[in-house]
Amino acid sequence: MIRILFIGDIVGRPGRDKIATWVARLRQKHNLDFIIANGENAAAGAGITGSIARTLLEQGIDAITLGDHVWDQRGWEHEIDEFERVCRPANLPASSPGKDHVILKKGNFRLAVFTVLGRTFVNMKGECPFLAADVMLAKTVGANGADAALVEIHAEATSEKIALGWHLDGRAAAVLGTHTHVPTADAEVRPKGTAFITDVGMTGPYHGVLGREVEPVVSRFLDGMPRRFAVASEDVRLSGALVDYDPESKKATRCELLVVK
Repeated sequence: MIRILFIGDIVGRPGRDKIATWVARLRQKHNLDFIIANGENAAAGAGITGSIARTLLEQGIDAITLGDHVWDQRGWEHEIDEFERVCRPANLPASSPGKDHVILKKGNFRLAVFTVLGRTFVNMKGECPFLAADVMLAKTVGANGADAALVEIHAEATSEKIALGWHLDGRAAAVLGTHTHVPTADAEVRPKGTAFITDVGMTGPYHGVLGREVEPVVSRFLDGMPRRFAVASEDVRLSGALVDYDPESKKATRCELLVVK
């Protein structure tokens, strides 16, 4: 059995500190083969830097995925190609810097990891995530190398995430949603053997609004004036999805939400 932990969007220093404290413990406690994390909010809540990516990998993250904030930090577009275990969304233009997938190895088992961006209510426009996922599965799994694939759908619309889960049921080991920062209660294994959850939640401060301080966000809703949304600091949790995958049957056998307070 292959056991995977996919950690939701790491938000700022509070999220990074939670990773530093818990990743090694969780690997040992749950006998994890792979730990994957979305790091697109790791730098002050927006984007990632080379030094942060390097630290997260050194702390035990096996692969880092990214989302619509991939290019928010200046200079990251020149650093991303230095990292073999970091991938940007696969449905961005092919000319974009960075890798469109990562392949992780444990013994004789190889796991492809890639992200597709949703297109509904997402400002960064990529190619169709459904067609892009089809292309990526054909590119990475089977005769082309990997034994299975974990697909992250980084999207705003719940319906788009759920639909992709059905589209890939039986073809991906897991389809796991991110981006909205709120963990959902629908973790399951779909009928054909694909682990699914609409959103794995975030790793960051939950006493806030999606990881940001309460007051400026509420005030912005009230008067519409621009404000700086600083990263909050209280009630920091690590949130992710725990997935068991059976390489012999080529099906997931477990998918559950894991939250560490």
